[in-house]
Amino acid sequence: MSVGRGALVGAFVVIGLVAGGARAETQVVLPRPGQVGISIGGGFGTLLESGSVGSVFGAGPALTVRVRYRMRYERGLGLSFESQKLDTRVEPGVFILGDESTVAPTGLSLITSGFEFYQMFDTRSRTTKMLMLGAGIAQLRADLNSGEKELSGEFSGDGLYVSAGAGLERFFFRSWAWDLSARYFAVFHEGRANHDVQAALGVIFYASY
Repeated sequence: MSVGRGALVGAFVVIGLVAGGARAETQVVLPRPGQVGISIGGGFGTLLESGSVGSVFGAGPALTVRVRYRMRYERGLGLSFESQKLDTRVEPGVFILGDESTVAPTGLSLITSGFEFYQMFDTRSRTTKMLMLGAGIAQLRADLNSGEKELSGEFSGDGLYVSAGAGLERFFFRSWAWDLSARYFAVFHEGRANHDVQAALGVIFYASY
């Protein structure tokens, strides 16, 4: 191969690599202020033993749905809906018909619905970092070994929660990104705080306009 032909082939290779890199960059379309993202994911949470509810219930899976609105100055507002299913820390009692009936919880459903505020960083890169604060309503529903669901009682009822956490969005194709986060929840029930820690991974899509 002559030097001229080798140089020509080398130039085509360089042009191809540059074009391929440019195509890879254009595959990601970063969201702008005013856009809304919808995130769906799963996670795992656990109650600390220090709370009244946490002394009985432990850990379990979570389903998360979030709506995130991008604002100016790297800020955002959002709605957060989460459902956790927590197991008991000890083997539940046996339900026996008759005078010696023993009703014991077998699990707990913890549903939170609220607002979140986000402070974001590096919004012009493919990986956006964020800190978040939230607050809302917490609903606790205990499953009993009698087959019933306790709506109000020692471990059930409605209360409030506040949350704090950190996370990131890693964009991988156009306006689609991985949504990774870790949160702490202080869930208030019967005048006491119960402490819940959760990690979640989902996919978020920002609608264009």
